[in-house]
Amino acid sequence: MNFELSEEHKIFQRTAAQFAQKEIAPLGAEYDEKEEYPRQVIIKAGELGFLGIPYPEQYGGTGPDTIALCVFVEEVSKADAGIGSGLVVQNTVGTSPVFNFGSEDMKQRYLVPAIKGEFVGCFCLTEPNVGSDVSSIEMMAKEDGDSYILNGSKLFVSNGLMANYAIVAVRTEKGKKHEGMTLFLVDTQSPGLTRKGLKKLGIRAQDIAEFSFEDCRVPKENLLGELGKGFYHLMSTVQKTRIIVGAASVGLAKAAFDTALRYAKERRQFGQPIGKFQGIQFMMADMAMEIELASLLVYKAAWMNDRGEKCIKEASMAKLNASEMVNRVVYKALQIHGGYGYMREYPLERYFRDARIMEIFEGTSEIQRVIIARELGL
Repeated sequence: MNFELSEEHKIFQRTAAQFAQKEIAPLGAEYDEKEEYPRQVIIKAGELGFLGIPYPEQYGGTGPDTIALCVFVEEVSKADAGIGSGLVVQNTVGTSPVFNFGSEDMKQRYLVPAIKGEFVGCFCLTEPNVGSDVSSIEMMAKEDGDSYILNGSKLFVSNGLMANYAIVAVRTEKGKKHEGMTLFLVDTQSPGLTRKGLKKLGIRAQDIAEFSFEDCRVPKENLLGELGKGFYHLMSTVQKTRIIVGAASVGLAKAAFDTALRYAKERRQFGQPIGKFQGIQFMMADMAMEIELASLLVYKAAWMNDRGEKCIKEASMAKLNASEMVNRVVYKALQIHGGYGYMREYPLERYFRDARIMEIFEGTSEIQRVIIARELGL
């Protein structure tokens, strides 16, 4: 058994860290305050090849490698979870359905520019009345000649405001659940589609929007995969995205840990650095252990995914453990900072807000436990 990254992955990790610390870290606090996404980060990531990690060279990618994608996501999330989240979406659900289920023409028109950073993609799934039970989506698409007409609304669309195209899950047959869902690619300039930004607690640099569709016409050739099979197409992508959220959680936890470690060495009380007190030492030791354990789960799941092995259980374990871990780590890191941790000029309050979403998106902690139990045969 080898628990080390390969030399190739180590070189890539250093390159990703340099990009993240140069292009993302200096912008984190500013764009969190603005509640805006720095579009130039996606452009730069595309120029450097970071948006093609999951895809083959023929489309401008660097070759499918889940471990490399986890390494990249960990580094950008360590620099800033909000900005990093936009890159995560671009590398996963914003592009993978086009690659996996789109025609060659769609890949050339949308995937290739997205890998270059010229286009931004998003995924529209959640609805006002539908969250974890994705098979119960209500938004309808009705056939009309050579098109489908979409009516309804979607919530919590990551990268929604800056997206050039959206992958939209709709119902094409009433009375059916799993068999009645279909995926379409929709140009965001299509008549009948309107968008508005949403205010949120954390990852405030991340662009999250609400989409409204009113008689929005989509050509039939924009159908992704098979008609009525959208649920199964969607489920085939979430295994990897859950691993990726685990990597993002590890990256954010490492940022909080490093900040707390520096502070524990520098802050003096009662005549010595606070890191000399056993209470602080125990918290730091627990944080280091939890991050290491979460990282092992994430990279084991990534390794299995790269080998083509079934890892539904391992992906859910990685996501569940890491997302809950980062909230515990950030809580302790803020506590170590005392009153300073609560102040906005320190990064801990931002980390604290950013961590909370990790237990919610890409399947809540409760849903992950259901999946793990099901995979155990219960």
